[in-house]
Amino acid sequence: MILVGRKISPGAATGEALVTAMGISFYGGVDPASGRVVEKGHELEGRSVAGKVLVFPTGKGSTVGSYTLYRLKKAGLAPAAIVNAEAEPITAVGCILAEIPCVDHIPIEQLASGMRLRVDGERGLVEAE
Repeated sequence: MILVGRKISPGAATGEALVTAMGISFYGGVDPASGRVVEKGHELEGRSVAGKVLVFPTGKGSTVGSYTLYRLKKAGLAPAAIVNAEAEPITAVGCILAEIPCVDHIPIEQLASGMRLRVDGERGLVEAE
């Protein structure tokens, strides 16, 4: 399956999908020291985003979330790539700063945790292997 979306941040990555139907706030919702989702009640609470292709509808929260994505990257705990239904500015800027491939306008309901995905941020493609 190949899904065609919109290029947000260039680069390419392959990894295991970690999918949620809930929005993610990187500032306060993801611990930059561990890479784990810490937002209480979030369906990914306790799960690590490190090295995963993180799939979620859209970001939420403070603009500091962009810097949190950068901190995760510098610590080696960032997602390998991000796939959104609609990337908002916080996630988009964070991905660009941290050089994390990002694609949006993807029907994320077609993706499931555990799938192996290849994200091509240059061409706006998400491919299930």
